[in-house]
Amino acid sequence: MPRGRPPSHTREQVVEAAIRIADTEGLAAVTMRRIAQDLGAGAMSLYTYVPDKDRLLDLMVDRIGAALELPEITGDWRTDLIAVAGAQRRLMLAHPWLPAALPNRRLTGRNMLAYLEKGLAALAPTGLDGPTKMEIVALMTGFVASFVTAETAPVTPQEEQVALIGEAVASGDFPELAAALAEGGQGREPGFDRIADWTLTGLVTQALDH
Repeated sequence: MPRGRPPSHTREQVVEAAIRIADTEGLAAVTMRRIAQDLGAGAMSLYTYVPDKDRLLDLMVDRIGAALELPEITGDWRTDLIAVAGAQRRLMLAHPWLPAALPNRRLTGRNMLAYLEKGLAALAPTGLDGPTKMEIVALMTGFVASFVTAETAPVTPQEEQVALIGEAVASGDFPELAAALAEGGQGREPGFDRIADWTLTGLVTQALDH
C-alpha cells in the first residue's frame, strides 16, 4: 500500500491563490506564508509544489498567459504588431502586477511561448533574422509594460498638475514647454495605439536599415 499522506493541494491551486493575492493586494503581498493562509495550509508544505518564489512567479505569469487573446495574423506586420501589443496591454491591465513580475523571468511556459510565436509570426513579412525579431518582441513587451505601469500608477489630481505646470511655465524657464502647451500639448491623451505605432514602426524600420 502507498505510504505517507496524500498532498492536500495541487500546484495549480497554489498558483491560482498567488494570482488572487497579487490581483487584490499587489505582488509584494505574494509570500509563501500569505498563500498558505489563503489555502489553509502550512507555509512549509507549499514547497512541495513549488521550490521557491522565483519558480512560483514563472508559473503565475504563464498561468495568466492562458487568458491572452492573441489576434489572427493578417500579413501586415505593422497592424499585426500593434494588435499583439494591444492584447498584451489588456492582459496587463487585468493583472497590474504583471509588468513588475516580467523582468528576468524564465518565460518557457507554453502560454508565454504562444505569445512569442505570435509576435515572431507578425514580424515574418519583414524578412528580419530570428535574433532581431526576438529582440523586437522583447522590446515590445518592455514598451507595453512601461505604458501600463504609467497608466495604473497613482496620479496627481489634474487641477494640481495644471497649477504646478502653469507656475513653472510662468517663470520663463521652460520656453519649449510653454510653446508645446500653447499648441494644445497638455490636453492630448497618450493614445496607446498611436504611441505603439510610432514605437514599433521605428524599431522595425531601424532594424531593416541596418
